Amino acid sequence: MEANQPHITNLIKRCKSSDKNAQLQLYKAYYKAMFNAAHRILKDSYEAEDIMQEAFLTAFTKIDSFKGEVTFGAWLKRIVINKSLTQLKKNNRYEEVKMEVIPSNEIEDEAIDYTGLHPKSVMLNLQSLKENYRVVLTLNLIEGYDYEEIAQILNYTNENVRTTVSRAKKKLKQVILAQNIKAQAYGK
Repeated sequence: MEANQPHITNLIKRCKSSDKNAQLQLYKAYYKAMFNAAHRILKDSYEAEDIMQEAFLTAFTKIDSFKGEVTFGAWLKRIVINKSLTQLKKNNRYEEVKMEVIPSNEIEDEAIDYTGLHPKSVMLNLQSLKENYRVVLTLNLIEGYDYEEIAQILNYTNENVRTTVSRAKKKLKQVILAQNIKAQAYGK
């Protein structure tokens, strides 16, 4: 979306002057991506829609604080993710789980044949994980945040994030392997 940066920059300038048409154009340019980001965290389309709308309202009321140090899309996505995580906490569906340190010399067990994997089935498997695993993998693998950024967002230690991501990846791998074994058993 940022490939059209001069146009986006112009829209942002117009938004800073409270131009409603520019706000609508920015909304149309980003609403699908922001809805998807919220939905991946909340797993509820109505809540994701509400959070996305709130994020745009926040962005437009605080547009003067946007300095252009990151792309507008990245700035807006951070608002969406923060609001989504806050909503999870309000729903009491998000529980912080303290993790003990996993030795880094753990041996990976079985390899996965990635050639037969379909992105939609991987996403479904990701969505089936428990909340803390799903959230950290979504932030890391899909939204592209590094461990330090995730630690700041979730108020975890860096070590806790590394551990949780490691365990979440291992669990996702187990789920995918189980699905592959089941599919082979039924000849699919």
